Amino acid sequence: MGAFLGLLLGVGLLLIIRGSRPKRDQAQPGRPSIVARWRQRRIEELRQAGLEAVSPAQVIVLQILTAVAALVIVLLISGTLSVAVAFGIFGFRAPAVIVKRLRHNRVGELREVWPEIVDNLGSAVRAGLSLPEALSSLGTRGPEQLRPAFLRFAADYRATGRFAECLDRLKESLADPVGDRVCESLRMAREVGGTDLGRLLRTLSAFLREDARTRAELETRQGWTVNAARLAVAAPWLVLLLLATQATTLEAYDTSAGVAVLVSGGVTCVIAYRLMLYVGRLPTERRVLR
Repeated sequence: MGAFLGLLLGVGLLLIIRGSRPKRDQAQPGRPSIVARWRQRRIEELRQAGLEAVSPAQVIVLQILTAVAALVIVLLISGTLSVAVAFGIFGFRAPAVIVKRLRHNRVGELREVWPEIVDNLGSAVRAGLSLPEALSSLGTRGPEQLRPAFLRFAADYRATGRFAECLDRLKESLADPVGDRVCESLRMAREVGGTDLGRLLRTLSAFLREDARTRAELETRQGWTVNAARLAVAAPWLVLLLLATQATTLEAYDTSAGVAVLVSGGVTCVIAYRLMLYVGRLPTERRVLR
């Protein structure tokens, strides 16, 4: 009887707690779903990696194909299903890791060229060009990495003549926090007629150069440590792949104890790698002016 009363009390408390919480749909009716937010993050990562023509669905299909290919190849070499599954998981993660690496490299490249873009904008403004003309000129005089985005802005503005909407599409195409700041500064200058735009651009250029120089020094100093940690994580699995030619050794991994060793080793490597990235991370600027 006491256990039954305790169960009723617990159910009652649970219902009270759940009833006191507002439903997600009622509290935030305009909030997108989890799938929509995930898709938006993936699209932004692909844009930042310079892969605008690739969709998140295509990346997932590529991950599945690489996972199947890695599983089949290792299975044919070793004849051990547990080891093949482990490398199939690595194959599944490989395209996502490549996208993140491309994104990291492109963000670093853009960090170096943004001061030049801001200087070009400042020079164009001082020369008497309008803001749309200054931005459009970057399609031919700007850095190679960002010329396509500014060429699209020029084409959009010639077609519509709506500066604000074209600026929003330019921000989406750039997908960069510095680009957001520059675009919003130009929007404000056009709407309220700011007279200090040249000074603002010169200050922003100096700040971006100092930030790029400091970050480059920090990344250089931590680069060898991060690479050593990555090699330490990859070394056991490379040794396991080399042992794939010895069938007598790999037979042990088809047992329950062998599977437990692989799972525990994989979990340990993932935790250690994520912890290394967390400890050695550098602060990154987020897009707060979307």
